[in-house]
Amino acid sequence: MSIEPRPTASHFVNGAYLEDTDGAVIDLIYPATGEKIGQVHAATPAVVDAALSAAKAAQPAWAAMTGTERGRILRRAADIIRERNRELSVLETYDTGKPLQETLVADATSAADALEYFGGLAGSLTGEHIPLGGDWAYTVREALGVCVGIGAWNYPTQIAAWKGAPALACGNAMVFKPSETTPLCALKVAEILHEAGLPAGLYNVVQGMGAVGAALVEDPRVAKVSLTGSAPTGKRVYAAAAAQMKHVTMELGGKSPLIIFDDADVEDAVSGAILGNFYSSGQVCSNGTRVFVQNGIREAFLKRLKERTEAATLGDPMDEATNFGPMVSDAQMKIVEGYIAKGQEEGATLVTGGARADLPGYFLQPTIFADVTDDMTIAREEIFGPVLSVLDFETEDEVIARANDTDLGLAGGVFTRDLARAHRIVGALEAGTCWINQYNPAPVEMPFGGVKGSGVGRENSKIAIEHYSQLKTVYVGMLPVEAPF
Repeated sequence: MSIEPRPTASHFVNGAYLEDTDGAVIDLIYPATGEKIGQVHAATPAVVDAALSAAKAAQPAWAAMTGTERGRILRRAADIIRERNRELSVLETYDTGKPLQETLVADATSAADALEYFGGLAGSLTGEHIPLGGDWAYTVREALGVCVGIGAWNYPTQIAAWKGAPALACGNAMVFKPSETTPLCALKVAEILHEAGLPAGLYNVVQGMGAVGAALVEDPRVAKVSLTGSAPTGKRVYAAAAAQMKHVTMELGGKSPLIIFDDADVEDAVSGAILGNFYSSGQVCSNGTRVFVQNGIREAFLKRLKERTEAATLGDPMDEATNFGPMVSDAQMKIVEGYIAKGQEEGATLVTGGARADLPGYFLQPTIFADVTDDMTIAREEIFGPVLSVLDFETEDEVIARANDTDLGLAGGVFTRDLARAHRIVGALEAGTCWINQYNPAPVEMPFGGVKGSGVGRENSKIAIEHYSQLKTVYVGMLPVEAPF
């Protein structure tokens, strides 16, 4: 199947594709080869204004529709995405370099799940009646208005829907800016939403770098900002949004612990460590990159982890036999190479990997370090690449203290056959999302998000409705009004 990676135009505004070649050129680079496969233009101020104006104008009529009517459109879009899953998965692979084996089951399908889930919820969004003796009160759930979504480059299709679906379900309009590294997929999400019947102006996509994001965040027409990105970027965006008292959701980075006890099933624990470090070539915010392994299982765990990691199939991401793809960009590959060098300089033991693969594009071998200590750079900073650090531990109290010794708190996991201990551990972890005897699944039915420096708010599940709507409270007086004079 031949899929054309070149977009129809750079932007999608007011229900149609829009081009403005006055914007800076953003090259589309296929990570598997390093070749340029197309280009888009960054949004000019005129494009940003057109998108925000269209969103502002379209939103009131959308909010006035019944939730059931809104939900029907979202569910129709989910059906279209599922029908075109292969085409959209190929596009995701062009955008990110992730293996088609992975994108076929994890990206467009996840976007469809979000649209279906929030489409189903849309008709159920109600307030409540509050009896107050003779008087009473009621609440009304209202849309916020225009929401801005700022996406990351690791899951461009998924993030476009994770932000768009709850926003639209609640009656908002959205202007979405994908990462400049992966500009293709969000355009298709917008196109499909409008094909499904979404009125023009309600889901707009504009391209650009940080300046475009800042223009969107700072515009007074915007009521809400939802960012997926790094912790430093999140602090800047949060501060800019706070200056105008905007609502925010910040889904930021992590340096998450994965704790493996002596009694864990070795194969399951190794599978969890692979999913938590090497899926998407390690470019997942919730990854459990600090793998704490209790001493009694250490050698068996390292042996199987090395064997299975070295069995990964690197190669053409469009070949469905490939299960490990390139980094998203040359710049990201060089960042990760810097961390690998740091790990070796600071005394960690390189178990496997540690170098570029002998392939075109931005391939790094999946890399495992052992004998990692808490003070090493690779144990302190988010790497966002295929680098797994194994740290030894002896006792439960010790590992909890060490696991929590970070400014970040996105995720955490534990492998053990002792379920009382498992619940004790996740109860003590300072993390927003935890897994027991599993790692990294994020179904739309489950809230996802972090604590501490890993962000505020939650994506997915019923709780996301709280982050894309606001309550109006109405007190109804039914009795004579008394006053002191």
